[in-house]
Amino acid sequence: MKNGILVGGNWIIDQVKVIDAFPEEEKLVNILTEYSSNGGSAYNILKGMAKLKAGFPLYGLGLVGDDDRGDYIIKECKDLGIDASRIQKAPNTATSYTDVMTVKGTGKRTFFHQRGANAMLDMAHFDFSSSTAKVFHLGYLLLLDKLDLVETDGETRAAKVLKSAKENGLITSADIVSEKSDRFKELIPSSLKYIDYLFVNEFEAGMISGIQTVDDKGEILLNNCYKAAAELIRMGVNKWVILHFPSGVIAVDHQGDALFQASIDLPEGKIEGAVGAGDAFAAGVLMGVHHNQAMGSCLELGVCAAASSLFAATSSDGITSSAECLRLKQLYGFRK
Repeated sequence: MKNGILVGGNWIIDQVKVIDAFPEEEKLVNILTEYSSNGGSAYNILKGMAKLKAGFPLYGLGLVGDDDRGDYIIKECKDLGIDASRIQKAPNTATSYTDVMTVKGTGKRTFFHQRGANAMLDMAHFDFSSSTAKVFHLGYLLLLDKLDLVETDGETRAAKVLKSAKENGLITSADIVSEKSDRFKELIPSSLKYIDYLFVNEFEAGMISGIQTVDDKGEILLNNCYKAAAELIRMGVNKWVILHFPSGVIAVDHQGDALFQASIDLPEGKIEGAVGAGDAFAAGVLMGVHHNQAMGSCLELGVCAAASSLFAATSSDGITSSAECLRLKQLYGFRK
């Protein structure tokens, strides 16, 4: 019987600097505090589930450099009880890292990214034939250079990896990075038919579907978000499109069901930083998926896990056990 979650994709060290404001070019701002922590979809989600006390096996897959950052990642995985046997060291390559500038008070983040070893992750690194995991999550699409390449049949290599996972009996899930480009419509659609659970934010959903999800002032157009999620289902997603934004999340399935879950109403003074919140959310949802919970319960754990991650400026250090995270809904309530 399959058990556990295998997460492949980006392994990154985040070098987080909390600043008092974001500067214009050639201007100076103050660094208030700084941290070094986990970053990237695979690293964040697996560490998040470990801190949530998932209670099932966790497996990592990806590439790091043969350097101190790579050693740190593998060691921390082992310390957290994450199987790191599929995390390989790429010789003569740096471990990927990101300088994250987080504005104190708003939690808004700006990223300066070194792609490093993640750019070399390719189809040959994925072998699902011996995997005993129940769920496979891949992230982030658009930030894995080799996997984002389009083959002669029009499918990306990421699509072929997801197809292989499904053929080997795994439930599939994927996440996308929010880059400013026109690559969404070119690279994402070929993967959709091999994805059971797709995680997107409002920007990514709009870019793939072509439906405007925010107005000119940056406000969420909720009805259009439902339409965008439904369009992604029409484009091929097998089970659920999970579309999240700061005030909440919607989920739409292939049967036309639509759910809404508001986020936790945290006081602004409690928010240290929003880096990794989306991955913490995904960790909570995927735990529920693994346990065969109804989507409504999955979303609730997801928003509670995301809220707990806001208590620290780093991606996962604020996350507590799932039971403690769920207490946040009584402590602070949901946004109106």
